[in-house]
Amino acid sequence: MVQCPLSCMGDLERGRDCYRRRAWSDAYHALQRADQTTPLDADDLDSLATAAYLTGRDLEFQAILERLYRLHVESGNRARAAHSTFWLALTFLLRGETARSNAWTARGQRLIEDLDCVERGYMACVVAEHQLRAGQASAAHETAGRAAAVGESCRDADLTAAARHAQGRALIQQGDVVAGLKCLDETMLAVVEGELLPIMTGLMYCSVIDTCRQVYALGRAREWTSAFSRVCEDQPDMSMFTGICLVHRAEIMQLQGAWPDALTEACRACERAQRADRKPPGAALYQQAEIHRLYGEFAKAEDAYRAANALGFEPHPGLALLRLAQGRTDAACAAIRRLTSATTDRMRRARFLPAHLEIMLASGELAEARHARDELRALADAFDTDVLRAVVAQADGAIALAEDSARAAVEPLRYAFDLWERLGAPYEAARVRVLIGRACNALDDGEAAALELDAAKSVFERLGARPDLARLDALTTLIQPESKSPLTARELHVLRLISTGRTNKEIADELRLSERTIDRHVTNILTKLDVRSRTAATAYAYDHRLL
Repeated sequence: MVQCPLSCMGDLERGRDCYRRRAWSDAYHALQRADQTTPLDADDLDSLATAAYLTGRDLEFQAILERLYRLHVESGNRARAAHSTFWLALTFLLRGETARSNAWTARGQRLIEDLDCVERGYMACVVAEHQLRAGQASAAHETAGRAAAVGESCRDADLTAAARHAQGRALIQQGDVVAGLKCLDETMLAVVEGELLPIMTGLMYCSVIDTCRQVYALGRAREWTSAFSRVCEDQPDMSMFTGICLVHRAEIMQLQGAWPDALTEACRACERAQRADRKPPGAALYQQAEIHRLYGEFAKAEDAYRAANALGFEPHPGLALLRLAQGRTDAACAAIRRLTSATTDRMRRARFLPAHLEIMLASGELAEARHARDELRALADAFDTDVLRAVVAQADGAIALAEDSARAAVEPLRYAFDLWERLGAPYEAARVRVLIGRACNALDDGEAAALELDAAKSVFERLGARPDLARLDALTTLIQPESKSPLTARELHVLRLISTGRTNKEIADELRLSERTIDRHVTNILTKLDVRSRTAATAYAYDHRLL
């Protein structure tokens, strides 16, 4: 039988055909035109709702769901009407409109209170979502368990996946991160194997990635993102991701070194919000600021952090790191100390502590840096995540360097580098290579130091990390020269600064070390050169061409 080409089809037939082929944009337009001619029946209206959602038309998706609800109520199909209330309740909850979500949840529960149907599981699932947002992890786990049992008995893959994923998040809230992530893995397997309907596919991916990000399971998030990309390959016009999901994808792309793509995803999140007549998510503006900061576009970063803050999104720790990059160390310290002292939630502290550690190291506050490192070590064990382990190992090495214990720094830095490489994080790995280069140079292995710094430089150049390149250029003066100087590379650097007339405090500020450390360097310099004063040390350096 010869099939009629699309040009011969009416809008309804064309819309149905495009829907079957997952050509979502064409399906949406054809079904919308058909609906304007003759109102669609429930099945076709459901297809139009799906196509609207998958092409980023959030407000139209909501309006169609409300039509579907009324249509099912009028026809007496209470179970399907309740299914529409599930989606409406979930949609409003994801937008942060809790009151409207509660209202639709209550309406759906009343519709099926005397029915034995799969929708009982769906309504339980949205109740579990409310409980999770209220911090009632134990109740959410129990409620989601009931939903999962309904999903399994009815062989409903969407419900089972949604319930298991709610159970996983509840376990993580209760502190059992390992068991919780296993539940999320089970959900993502259903996603990448194509077992779920399109909308649930996108929602589960977005929520799992969000949760992985919160507990620093970024290797897991990267793995599932790579697998999920194959699901999207045959649906090029699909924009099924929520705004916040686009932000989380941007974070993963940033970690992988795909900074232009990360910036694009963060901008898409703002564009999607504008199409839905909503304010852009503050998280999207924050993520844009992060990329601008790494590029060295400080004015753009400042504007984006401020815009995120105006929308109620915490602009730190990124803004504190921007202040550090601008040389405003006092402002960076004040901001990060305020945040960490006022934050008790473990997941939020895990977000702030790496920046706290970096800022304290840069300002020479080694006691605070050690405290942050120790807390991060405990969180790394609790969350069982390589990202935090890499941060801790990097901190071990950086602290050892700050204490002039280069030999003790090498092993943890190598471990940190291996972890960042395994996680596919080129920028973080390159930053560790800079520290390794400093350690090698302090151990008088100038050749190894040069190799490490050259490798880091090539990564920074490829990424466009201009602030890191500038710091690296300044660091090249630490490379041990060919002359047989009795001084270490760090001591040579201090001697060069002494020769310019700087005081110990000024040298400490410039090198971001404690004044006590600089005092010790100066004493070593005078002893090794067998001179009694800074002036004599400067004269010795000129005589022996050390400057």
